[in-house]
Amino acid sequence: VPKKCQKAREHFGTVRTQMESLKTKFPADQYYRFHEHWRFVLQRLVFLAAFVVYLESEKLVTREAVAEILGIEADRERGFHLDIEDYLSGVLTLASELARLAVNSVTAGDYSRPLRISTFINELDSGFRLLNLKNDSLRKRYDGLKYDVKKIEEVVYDLSIRGLNKEATVGAGGEK
Repeated sequence: VPKKCQKAREHFGTVRTQMESLKTKFPADQYYRFHEHWRFVLQRLVFLAAFVVYLESEKLVTREAVAEILGIEADRERGFHLDIEDYLSGVLTLASELARLAVNSVTAGDYSRPLRISTFINELDSGFRLLNLKNDSLRKRYDGLKYDVKKIEEVVYDLSIRGLNKEATVGAGGEK
């Protein structure tokens, strides 16, 4: 995993170069006029950066750190920037991928990773519940997070029932 993360980080150098080129093509004060042209790509890049950081440290990457990885600004006032909704959409994509990783980890025999993913996703869900999301695409993506939480909980529950993870058993109310 560390080698793959390092290789991914090398590819972000190309992304930074492309972003520098993109910044020069549009006036800074008309960012939102053309935002739809790069919105999806930015969301996917946020996901990729967040996934790499998660695999390296099992922590959530900040918006500022993603902006730095991509070579763009975090603040709107400074020009071409990472919009907060693009960041949040990318983080929600990370949650979906981590749900898949939890299932695949069990298949690969790593019974402790799903428990760590469960803790991370539950904290992420708690953070998103604090937001007042309107009925838009971000709200719909957040609704998908509920299913990801459920999927991961089922994996952790199955592990604890089968006794494959002592930590999961203790976390589920079992005895040591």
